Amino acid sequence: MERSGVIQRYGVVVDWGAAGFPVVTYLAITATQGLDLEPVMAAVSQLAEVETITVVTGELDLLARLRVRDVQHLRTVLFEKVRQISGVQRTETYLPIAEGAPKNFVFDLIQSPRAAARSGCDLNPSRRSRMSDTKDQGIGRRGFVEAHGLYSAEQEDAAERMVARISELDLRTIRITTVDQHGVPRGKFLSADAAIAGLRNGVDFSGAVYSLDSGNVVFPPAFVQGGGFGIPEFTGFPDIVVVPDPTTFHVLPWADRTGWVLCDGYFSTGTPVPLDGRRILRTQLERLGEAGYRYLAGLEVEFYIVQRQSAVIGLNETGAPPPPPSVNAFAHGYQFQSEVRLDGVNDTLTALRDVLFELDLPPRSMENEWGPGQMEFTFSPMEGLAAADAMVLFRSAVKQVCQRRGLLASFMCRPGLPNFFPSGWHLHESILDAGGTNVFASDSEDLSEVGRQYVAGVLEHACAMTVFSTPTINGFSRFQPYSFAPDRVAWAVENRGAMIRVQGGAGDPGTHLENRLGEPAANPYLYMAADLTAGLDGIRRQLTAPPPVDADPYAVENAQPLPTSLEAGIEALAADPLYREQFGDGFIDYFVMMKRAELARYQASLEAEPLAEGQLVSAWEMREYFEFF
Repeated sequence: MERSGVIQRYGVVVDWGAAGFPVVTYLAITATQGLDLEPVMAAVSQLAEVETITVVTGELDLLARLRVRDVQHLRTVLFEKVRQISGVQRTETYLPIAEGAPKNFVFDLIQSPRAAARSGCDLNPSRRSRMSDTKDQGIGRRGFVEAHGLYSAEQEDAAERMVARISELDLRTIRITTVDQHGVPRGKFLSADAAIAGLRNGVDFSGAVYSLDSGNVVFPPAFVQGGGFGIPEFTGFPDIVVVPDPTTFHVLPWADRTGWVLCDGYFSTGTPVPLDGRRILRTQLERLGEAGYRYLAGLEVEFYIVQRQSAVIGLNETGAPPPPPSVNAFAHGYQFQSEVRLDGVNDTLTALRDVLFELDLPPRSMENEWGPGQMEFTFSPMEGLAAADAMVLFRSAVKQVCQRRGLLASFMCRPGLPNFFPSGWHLHESILDAGGTNVFASDSEDLSEVGRQYVAGVLEHACAMTVFSTPTINGFSRFQPYSFAPDRVAWAVENRGAMIRVQGGAGDPGTHLENRLGEPAANPYLYMAADLTAGLDGIRRQLTAPPPVDADPYAVENAQPLPTSLEAGIEALAADPLYREQFGDGFIDYFVMMKRAELARYQASLEAEPLAEGQLVSAWEMREYFEFF
């Protein structure tokens, strides 16, 4: 196409406002004479509300004031449109743009330099990325990520976007977070430059977190060879290297100029830490992909909100673990899904809703359950690792937002408080083929043959799976008859008493499974990996599921009972060859060792402080789980 004019430089400039979200966006373009900018503005108007367009003489030819929410999408579309109608010779920062432009704005390129170079259009050869300019800050090991090939092309692009976002918002703190064996985020608050250096070098992080049980007690023998659990790299409580996964980067709406990113753990050799649950789930997803499938999961999570009686922490309220905080009820409870009762806590739910929206994790529904202040949030299906990452971010966000409001959000299964009912985490899931078709759906059956094979695998390994889906002593109290939680290994169609519930049916393309084993404190990576491993085993071996229960699932006589204690669950896991094969002997031995240590502390506490008659939840459980989870 013959061009009569050329765009010389262009830029999108954003006034991010006090809350860190785009308030006004300016598009500035400089072009040579004869170039028609109408196609560009037509594309822009599809994505944004164009408030004013000013044609300026001299250096700046066009300045458009826009209202747009998704600035990154605008940049991407604009970049492609400019390439179609013109060549880009160079780009510059406009300082200042024009009279009336916001004072605190930050210029950024339409695309990252790396993406631009790959597309054959170097937006500015002389511009050097802050990612390469930033000093190492004494962070991690120089060039660790590149030396070990730890980033995919997607992550490289995401890293550039993360750096640009940090600059745009003038972020001062980046929280780098790794998820421990309990599913709890552990982290450091880094400066922006240190976090950017971490994208190249990784970040040194204490490997001692893997030696802590749920009460923050060091459970293996300290300083012995292999860290006490037979992994040579853990000898001597060394640091590991955590590498930020920039695809998980978010800006935290409740914290001033603060970003957040999940990390993966590696030894200094570049070898993944075998105890990292995120790595375990990623491995199972890769194996599922090798079989030609993709994993889709939806979250349905119950939890409690209570009011703290005081923000003061007395010296007698410290320790490991400390006594549980004194609390009051947040809501009445026991009027299931009452709109009026739910409106009574609307301010807090609105605050949570808005935060989750800004984190790209909008709740699909929010409702009240049975107990006082017991809530349930559900989310639309997410693919692969994103679903587990979302559970980590969701729990952390809810706890932090509530904490700032003088509340405590607890994902403990059954708090030992009057009239408090157990909470569950129901995992909704389906398997897609390479083309995105749900392979659990059937035109003629409630569940396809592949779906039945998946169910058969989950049922076969259910007892061993309970330690991953229900990892606390407290959580096993759910498995009681007529509790709306399962008490035996069975499946059914649209029956909430069964362990596996089929939702949908013949002709429904949304047919999926609901695994009702989980407690809300479960490590999402291990829960999903355990379920996926079992289901995939059923598909590979073409197992046959027993007939679905068609009446009372609590009255099925030939169904295997679920473990009713952590001790029984541990023994089932230790004996299951599938999880040893898929997760590794080292991980299973480690996890069993940790859970037995927790169990031993619990049993010792009962000897010192036996349960009173009728008492269902011990003081030990409240100290161990209530605030921590």
